[in-house]
Amino acid sequence: MLYDRVLRPLLFSLPAEKAHNLTMVQLRALQSTSVGRSLLRMWVGPVAQNPVHAMGLKFSHPVGIAAGLDKNAEAVRGFFTLGFSHVEVGTLTPRPQPGNPMPRLFRLPSDQAIINRMGFNNRGAESAAERLAQRDPAWGIVGGNVGKNKDTPNDQASEDYLRAMHALAGTVDYYTVNISSPNTPGLRDLQHETALKSLLEVVANENKRLQGIPLAVKIAPDLTKDEVQAMARMAATCGFQGIIATNTTIDRSGLKANPNHIADIGPGGLSGRPLTSRSTQVIEWIKEAVGDSLSVIGVGGVFSAQDVIDKRNAGADLVQVYTGFVYQGPRMIHTLQPAWKRD
Repeated sequence: MLYDRVLRPLLFSLPAEKAHNLTMVQLRALQSTSVGRSLLRMWVGPVAQNPVHAMGLKFSHPVGIAAGLDKNAEAVRGFFTLGFSHVEVGTLTPRPQPGNPMPRLFRLPSDQAIINRMGFNNRGAESAAERLAQRDPAWGIVGGNVGKNKDTPNDQASEDYLRAMHALAGTVDYYTVNISSPNTPGLRDLQHETALKSLLEVVANENKRLQGIPLAVKIAPDLTKDEVQAMARMAATCGFQGIIATNTTIDRSGLKANPNHIADIGPGGLSGRPLTSRSTQVIEWIKEAVGDSLSVIGVGGVFSAQDVIDKRNAGADLVQVYTGFVYQGPRMIHTLQPAWKRD
């Protein structure tokens, strides 16, 4: 009630990126003291535990934070205190980069959606690793979402992924290879068969040598069924343990927002409620192709307990939230946990 009636209207009165940064500042401050953490726990209330085993790891329940909310691993403890079972940080690149020019984050309230063209803005994998080295593993599972720098040619992309993995080694519980953001020019070309096979094999081989933690790959929703299933089979063959379905979409069909406003926003990845059905469909395609040989993490348009149930019924082992958290606020786990309390 407080978030719906007071905090969200205040935050939504600000430009989207400024509101996001302010939220992260507040969460960092609250996570840093016992009093602040107690306030966060009181806000959320009790969180039911229902362990889920996925990618060879044990999660306290199925719902976590998707990459993009905590790009620089600054508020990991805060998100765990809010009751999430895992936090995927990033996307992190080997070198710091500012991302695309502002404005680059836009709300579509009538669609419960967000359009972003952030462009992997982050302070670099080494900077994130320094903060993650201080975390207590008992808080929960942390994933490291890694990508290539914007100015790195695709034929050298694997070097960037390996450098980011090396920087994060020993500080995360799994890696996610992000090849599906629409906001880094040419990145989605890495989803094509030859490039994908080469990249996944290089990453898997180096991961075995480096640490041997679970690997996931994050794919786009703007793919055909055949493309999705070929990628899933390839990930399994290359020794990956998970696949994340899905990233944001470039599709704008069916939106309620004014078309002129959408045109004015321009390019970027769309997330939120318009992606709910599509991401669930992609989960079904993956499970049909690879069965239980890969764990599936469902992302896209999760706002309610029923959304979690639908994605898990489609075959997802875990579910992650981003845009739903922006619209629903810090009590989101309280809203979602009937999905696993019933199990």
